[in-house]
Amino acid sequence: MPHPASPRTVTLTLAAAMTAVLGGCGGGTKTVSVASSPPAAQTTGATTQPTTSTATTPPSTTTSGTASSGTPATTTRTAPAPAFAEKEKGAGAGAAEGLPGALAVVRAHGYVAGDTSDYHADQTLRVLVGTGAHSNDGYDKQAFFFVDGRYIGTDSSRPSAQISVASQSDTEVTLAYQLYRPNDPLCCPGGGQAHVRFQLNNGHLEPLDPIPPVSSMTGLSRQ
Repeated sequence: MPHPASPRTVTLTLAAAMTAVLGGCGGGTKTVSVASSPPAAQTTGATTQPTTSTATTPPSTTTSGTASSGTPATTTRTAPAPAFAEKEKGAGAGAAEGLPGALAVVRAHGYVAGDTSDYHADQTLRVLVGTGAHSNDGYDKQAFFFVDGRYIGTDSSRPSAQISVASQSDTEVTLAYQLYRPNDPLCCPGGGQAHVRFQLNNGHLEPLDPIPPVSSMTGLSRQ
């Protein structure tokens, strides 16, 4: 009569059976792959170099006597005296400040230049004879002088009854004054004419001959 197996014998028998089953499957080991977390980002061995910018400052330039940096430039200007003698002359000389500007100056002084042919834009010294705008009889005249179009003054501080331009050159103008004897009417001067040369000398206008008096009770005069 067989004896019942002990617990130890049963355990060994089961272990042997499991070994046989595994051996029948080839004795291999099954490997199960488990999804893993994404690999960490790889870093390269390159070293980032800092960006360096180099600004190039343009050199300062000078325009119209002032440097581009804002600092006034030192300039040296020389102009021989008289300056008017150094100005170029030509067909268009004085056009910018020529006859229209001269006529405006005469009007601003209360006179009107009736004969514009006396104004020679190609000359250094120029002249216009104006008549008082409010003169009822027209016997109120003054000569207006210009240097290269720039107004410099009149022939006298007091007007004359009748003046005309007798002759002129680049730097000289000769005016003819009608002379009156005492009691002569304005229409009819009986004392002849006095010619007075006005010359530009080193930038200043000077009469080379005596200017007749504006009035006289005994001698000849301009009125």
